[in-house]
Amino acid sequence: MKYLYLLAAVALISSCSGVKGEKATATYTNPVIDNNAPDPTVIRAKDGTFYAYSTMQRGNVPVYKSQDMVNWEFIGGAFRRGEVPKFVPKANIWAPDINYIEGKYVLYFSMSTWGGEWEAGIGRAVADSPEGPFTDAKLLFNSKQIGVQNSIDPVIYQEDGRKYLIWGSFRGIYLTELTDDGLELIDSKNLLKIAGTAYEGTYIIKRKGYYYLFASIGSCCNGVNSTYQTVVGRSKSLFGPYVDKQGRKMLDNHHEILLSGDDKVKGPGHDSQIIADDKGQDWIYYHGVDVNEPNAGRKMYIDPVNWGKDGWPTIGNGHPAQSGKVPSIKRKK
Repeated sequence: MKYLYLLAAVALISSCSGVKGEKATATYTNPVIDNNAPDPTVIRAKDGTFYAYSTMQRGNVPVYKSQDMVNWEFIGGAFRRGEVPKFVPKANIWAPDINYIEGKYVLYFSMSTWGGEWEAGIGRAVADSPEGPFTDAKLLFNSKQIGVQNSIDPVIYQEDGRKYLIWGSFRGIYLTELTDDGLELIDSKNLLKIAGTAYEGTYIIKRKGYYYLFASIGSCCNGVNSTYQTVVGRSKSLFGPYVDKQGRKMLDNHHEILLSGDDKVKGPGHDSQIIADDKGQDWIYYHGVDVNEPNAGRKMYIDPVNWGKDGWPTIGNGHPAQSGKVPSIKRKK
């Protein structure tokens, strides 16, 4: 019996330490936020700490922080009690987007109710710290004012000092320019439609001369029956046209599928900004429904993003990873 215990101990040490002369490979297990955290947005602050925000829970926008991208601590709400924006009656705050603009952390967010597509709107608030509190909240516009039905899911793209707002949900994806501080629209009538009616939860990243428009299609919120998928198209110009590998336009609802559900996770989508670790590996966060806990809401997952020789991105085998090698993050001194 003692011999069996000794063998077990040796096996455990070997599994943690690896082959002699090699360091153990640290791994993570999905989901990395094991509770309801839909529509995640993530930023790395100036001190190297990571912050994540999600759709409103219990009356506020939850804020999480992490030192390593995989272990997350809930630290509270983005707004002070009594200061949560209420620009749209009876609405919740959906799908926030965090950005660092001219020395401030600016949180953009949707306000809507199910079925209230013409009352839906997009607001913003500002803080000195990513932990908040976010103040100076203002409604930028609602659907009726801007003339775009279902005006939700805002994201910001910054390039050469200019800031652009991209938004929309299954009624077309639109782009317009913001002021230098990102707090106002320059011209509410100068709108450009860049993708069709199949999409929501979009964002744009530029890489090696191409702009990549990531988006979600399908149903986000039907539990294990959710059909959400992550898709992508690309363009040589920020303003489009965004196309799939065959050159067909996202304006006509053509795209490449990156991530689909499987028998363990349903509805993976509404991705965050892509975040690079300290070795330059790209990572993406998204929400999904854990089949083992279908009533737990949409949890937050992470996966590496790789880029093929043709320049197109891939995410693992096209399905959420159960586990993987942790991101490479330098420890603070």
